[in-house]
Amino acid sequence: MSSPETEHDTAAPEPLAGDQTGGDAGPATDVLGPGYELTVLPMADDDEGKVVATLVRRRAAAPARGAVLYVHGFTDYFFQTHLAEHFAARGLDFYALDLRKYGRSLLPHQTRGFVRSVTEYFPEIDEAVRIVRERDGHRTVVLNAHSTGGLVTALWADRVRGRGLVQGLMLNSPFLDLNVPAPLRLATDLLKGPMARMPRHAVLPLGAATAYGASLHRDHHGEWDFDLEWKPIGGFPVHAAWLAAIRRAQRRLHAGLRVDVPVLVLCAARGLRLRDFAPEAQAADVVLDPEQIAHWATRIGHHVTCVRVAGGVHDLALSAEPVRKQVFTEMDRWLTCYV
Repeated sequence: MSSPETEHDTAAPEPLAGDQTGGDAGPATDVLGPGYELTVLPMADDDEGKVVATLVRRRAAAPARGAVLYVHGFTDYFFQTHLAEHFAARGLDFYALDLRKYGRSLLPHQTRGFVRSVTEYFPEIDEAVRIVRERDGHRTVVLNAHSTGGLVTALWADRVRGRGLVQGLMLNSPFLDLNVPAPLRLATDLLKGPMARMPRHAVLPLGAATAYGASLHRDHHGEWDFDLEWKPIGGFPVHAAWLAAIRRAQRRLHAGLRVDVPVLVLCAARGLRLRDFAPEAQAADVVLDPEQIAHWATRIGHHVTCVRVAGGVHDLALSAEPVRKQVFTEMDRWLTCYV
């Protein structure tokens, strides 16, 4: 892939301490409990020091006929066991990747969610796909990615096109554009060079938006239980250099990718701009603009299906039960047709 972004090339760290294991040493029990296995993936050091990613596996009860690999978004990690159970019941082994500096992979010395280029995530996706294919023997692998993970995996899939590493992409509200007024997007583009050179502690003064997190967590207005250290209600701080990296990646996608496998893009039917919780947040995307997602979806590749989901929230798998059932039905139908 032709891109102005660069990757880091440094030494690999040791695996995390404790009962977790690294690479091909074999999986350990995950925090989600029985049936969920964890493998730590040692990555090359970056300028903060040690780096790891984490791969979680949920096996299908019967011998699997393929695999789904899930990649989360910003201020996120994998906790959606109902998603894993759905695919396992369908006869697919399910894997989830906690990217570097998120969730299970966050180390004490690291800045949460911070990278200077989305290409920094490519090595852990490479390694996760290698494990799924080589260690576990899956010939059919589909990436299922949410939000920022959707942007990252689309660029990754463009980079590895022609190699047959994955057979499809299912993108859940991918982060294809900034959900801000056009003048602010223009200002971000004009300033992305200076922002990229800013120190990692330079945080944009955006304040905490709690509408989405409060609409999800069971201690507020939602039905889901997740770790509020790993996924705080108000989100992570937005670092200037991180936002510059995201904007470069989005502009790369807007110019057109050539992903050579079928792509399913799912997004909400309705978007709202809310900072504080209101009941409407439980039936709309209050993080991204679904109109932007639908507009840019066809820039990913030549075989793209876009589905708008009425009543969906930003993570469509966390929508109200009737809505998420529709989301799962759409994914199943697409898998049957194209994979």
